[in-house]
Amino acid sequence: MNTPYAIGIDLGGTHLRAALIEHGKGFLKQAQTDTEADGGPARVLDRMADLVRQVLRAVPGGDVAGLGVGAPGAIDWKRATVSYPPNFPGWTEVDVRGALQKRLDRPGLPVVVENDANVAALGSAFYGVGRPYDSFLMATLGTGVGGAIIYRDRIFRGTTGGAGEFGHMSIDHEGPMARSGIAGAIEGYLGQHFLSQHARYRLLSRETILHERAGDDLEHLTPKMLFEAAEDGDEAAREVWAWAGHKLGCALGSAINLLDIRTVVVGGGVAAAGDYLLEPAREAMRRSVVAGLQEGLCLEREPLGNDVALLGAAQLAFQPDPGDAAGPGETAPTQRVEAASSSHAPS
Repeated sequence: MNTPYAIGIDLGGTHLRAALIEHGKGFLKQAQTDTEADGGPARVLDRMADLVRQVLRAVPGGDVAGLGVGAPGAIDWKRATVSYPPNFPGWTEVDVRGALQKRLDRPGLPVVVENDANVAALGSAFYGVGRPYDSFLMATLGTGVGGAIIYRDRIFRGTTGGAGEFGHMSIDHEGPMARSGIAGAIEGYLGQHFLSQHARYRLLSRETILHERAGDDLEHLTPKMLFEAAEDGDEAAREVWAWAGHKLGCALGSAINLLDIRTVVVGGGVAAAGDYLLEPAREAMRRSVVAGLQEGLCLEREPLGNDVALLGAAQLAFQPDPGDAAGPGETAPTQRVEAASSSHAPS
């Protein structure tokens, strides 16, 4: 690594973010724009390249180790192509690496693409609350619900690179249909749109201050409003968070039973609800795990929030590419850096 700078990119269903990261020190610059996912792959990639150009102008000396991209969907083993990302109309198999190199007119620029939840887990493992643990499960709660597996300081990617899709685990095969087409998938309960919808139906006939804040029909209800109402002592809002936490805990318990990894890190915007969501999740998780795997159960919230995805994306550029010979795991840097500050320069 000849330069201590890299750019991390977070491809979200709602927002597209990029950051200039200095290795071991954290954020130097951030920028954000709307994803405009409905415009299709070419539109999103154009906006991504524009955002990268904006951040590149802040690089001391103009040289970066590379770009790391966190994206939803399945990523090929070479970490270049994104396949069928949920919430992105018109995407089939898109060569994000090649598209960015072409748009930036930098054919030799290292670009590494990884699943967004894997990237968040990597950021947590090297900069966040996951640093004390060599193995943990990551659940990311945002526009969708993602997941990742860190095993012995490596991203476990499965046989083709698509392991860890926690959001598509079903907890009720006759439950609501998620956008992935899987009935009862946890994303169909806890993705931002779905959570708002479930909360609205549960609260329409309840006495709650949310009727004053989100309209009589609660048509404007968001998870943020639900959290603020819980903070203001609204019992009905707190009950909705407890309901959501129970769903989350049941799914996490099933994952622990399967993998025997007993530490869970929860991140993403919805996780900002804190213990209104996570304490019921802890209780349901404990009840859902078999007796022989109960010892050492731990569920923690990633306090870096969505910034952990940018840190993890940049980390991809700082570490060596394992190549196909790495097998079903991911090479981790030999040393962790100190936790990065979540503060950053204004964009």
